[in-house]
Amino acid sequence: MRIIIAGGHGQIALRLARLLGSAAVGLVRNPAHVPDVEATGARAVVCDLEKASPDEVAGIVRGADAIVFAAGAGPGSGAARKDTVDRAASVLMADAAERAGVRTFVQISSMGAGRPPAAGTDEVWAAYITAKTEAEDDLRRRDLDWTIVRPGRLTDEPGTGRVRLEPEVPPGSVPRDDVAAVVAALLTAPGRRTLELVSGDTPIQEAVASR
Repeated sequence: MRIIIAGGHGQIALRLARLLGSAAVGLVRNPAHVPDVEATGARAVVCDLEKASPDEVAGIVRGADAIVFAAGAGPGSGAARKDTVDRAASVLMADAAERAGVRTFVQISSMGAGRPPAAGTDEVWAAYITAKTEAEDDLRRRDLDWTIVRPGRLTDEPGTGRVRLEPEVPPGSVPRDDVAAVVAALLTAPGRRTLELVSGDTPIQEAVASR
């Protein structure tokens, strides 16, 4: 398989690349991040998703088996970049997938997306949730085999290999290790579904198979 990971230097993306090895291609904005991606066994391609055109990205993803959107503006970024990265870059990748004929698309979103931000929410957090919601809505309108994954609060605890993966789950946390493992499993089980993800008692392969 050949899997394109948008946001290839992110914490979940690097974990996913380690699981996929040479099958993964991580897209990175900063050339200085290439060695970190390559250290996982994946290949790195420099591509700034805030500047690239759909045709440019389509050329990169053509022939791939799937795309994983794992990009995010990250901590410390303002409301404007929540839109240009968390929403617009996802739209760009989905446009490129359609142009290149790549049908399987897994989008890493966030728990809380799909609902308006609560009154009094911090401006940047509200922009983040709004961007994730709009990116989800865009993907659902497309003729792709899309899966949207909404993890709960992310931790750096070692993965347990056991999760709760359902259309709706109570708030909770989940190790980044387990998010990456769930995404890897979903790549071989394409479909059109939105799934929330927290730690639980079900082995990952069993949880994915039931969805």
